[in-house]
Amino acid sequence: MRILILGGDGYLGWAQSLYLSSKGHDIFIFDNLMRRHFDLEHNFSSLLPIATLQERVKAWKEVSGRQIQFRIGDTTDYEAIAAVFREFQPEAVVHFAEQRSAPYSMIDRKHAVFTQVNNVVGTLNVLYAIKEFTPACHLVKLGTMGEYGTPNIDIEEGFIEIHHKGRSDILPYPKQPNSFYHLSKVHDSHNIMFCCKIWGIRSTDLNQGIVYGFETDETVLDPRLATRMDYDQVYGTALNRFCIQASVDYPLTVYGQGQQTRGYINLRDAIRCIELAIASPAQEGEYRVFNQMTEQFSLLELAEMVVKQAQEVGLHARMVHVANPRVEAEEHYYNAAHTRLIDLGLEPHLLSGSVLQSLINLAITQREHIDPELIVPTVNWRTTKNEVVHTNDGVSE
Repeated sequence: MRILILGGDGYLGWAQSLYLSSKGHDIFIFDNLMRRHFDLEHNFSSLLPIATLQERVKAWKEVSGRQIQFRIGDTTDYEAIAAVFREFQPEAVVHFAEQRSAPYSMIDRKHAVFTQVNNVVGTLNVLYAIKEFTPACHLVKLGTMGEYGTPNIDIEEGFIEIHHKGRSDILPYPKQPNSFYHLSKVHDSHNIMFCCKIWGIRSTDLNQGIVYGFETDETVLDPRLATRMDYDQVYGTALNRFCIQASVDYPLTVYGQGQQTRGYINLRDAIRCIELAIASPAQEGEYRVFNQMTEQFSLLELAEMVVKQAQEVGLHARMVHVANPRVEAEEHYYNAAHTRLIDLGLEPHLLSGSVLQSLINLAITQREHIDPELIVPTVNWRTTKNEVVHTNDGVSE
């Protein structure tokens, strides 16, 4: 198939591109390199060094004999994305091209606005491009389990049957997003569902849990094919951060009580889920939702697992509870359904000691490149940077 991967230079997008290319698909990457620009602006970097997109594509051709096409461009530029649809005529589009960090979206007004414009407008442009140039194309969109929040009932896969005053209906599951980033994902979901209804396009919305891992069968073939491994407090996940902290004798920072529970999925499973969704596409006019996760853990459970694994290799790992910079329930019910991808054939790789050990070993080998200051949370949900506000009469306050 001809598969367009939006955001194909990112952590998931690059691993996905290699995986689908290895299966014989014709891959075209469209990416604005925003994630790399953020690193340059803030002196962040992936713990695992990554090559330029040009170097990556060249290395893949040398290793596999397969060509991946790419173009640098922005989904918020309709003419740029429309040109790719006209020329490539994708049969499936995998949409990773969004600002993906909740802390980033909560830094200040500027970052919140960028997140919502980039994500919501970019997705609207993709929807219009599908309508205009490839109406039979299947959109596979990466959502997030964070759209649901932490309700006091079981989380279903996208929809829930409601009984109210003697009547029943199947409705979109209620959303309780916890950041401007998660809000942008909710807006995306609503826009996609609406476009499926009015234009008859087909889409699979994958509400993904937190992804861990940094290796796939393809990325290990050549160092130039490596994907990202982020550990900073803006883009790094809690599990990554814990493994890095353990490796440099820094206490594992558990936010608040540590009972915050979320869904998780291995990188290898995440890219397999996309393949399964593409292989069994949504029908014309269908908007469907899969919860893309395989297991769930609390922060405290993750920290305890990392401490145990780190101590087994002689590290002096321990944890500490710190003030929670986020506004969230620190103790709550959480039980999310995730059967639809299993039904399609997913065979999960669950979080194990060997997986944790690989993350810790990477941190140890790259220890000299770790900047502990990047781990400390500085983005607070309750406050933002000082800004100059202009009133209608032109007076600053």
